[in-house]
Amino acid sequence: MTFMACIAADAGARPEPEGGEILGNRAESQELICLGSRIRERRLSAGLSQEALAEKAGISPNTVSRIEGGLTEMYVETFRKLVHALGADAGTLLCREEEPDSGDRHAEGILRRMRCMGKAEQEVVAQTVHALADALEKRGQ
Repeated sequence: MTFMACIAADAGARPEPEGGEILGNRAESQELICLGSRIRERRLSAGLSQEALAEKAGISPNTVSRIEGGLTEMYVETFRKLVHALGADAGTLLCREEEPDSGDRHAEGILRRMRCMGKAEQEVVAQTVHALADALEKRGQ
């Protein structure tokens, strides 16, 4: 079953497998393996352990491990919880076509961390980044 088939399915019912062969709870799907890798990358860049991510998302650490390993399918609700816990963009996790350059990765990391902050803390970080960018632009002129 493709991950997109899971997304399209009702959260309460499993759709029939399409394409990937299901062996017990192990899904033979390159898409699931790639998705799991992107979730692992995002978790590591956020500085979270599997246990910490599981707690934030309200799922078991075993589920996080199996998802990251591409060993299991997930319901839309589980994916939504992971996206929220990681402060990630669902589209990026689903369909990253190319690797962002290091500047993009740094900006994405800052944005992820800011999403976990309160509004007041977000404002402080935004003002600080703007002040630094202004100073660097002036220095470069």
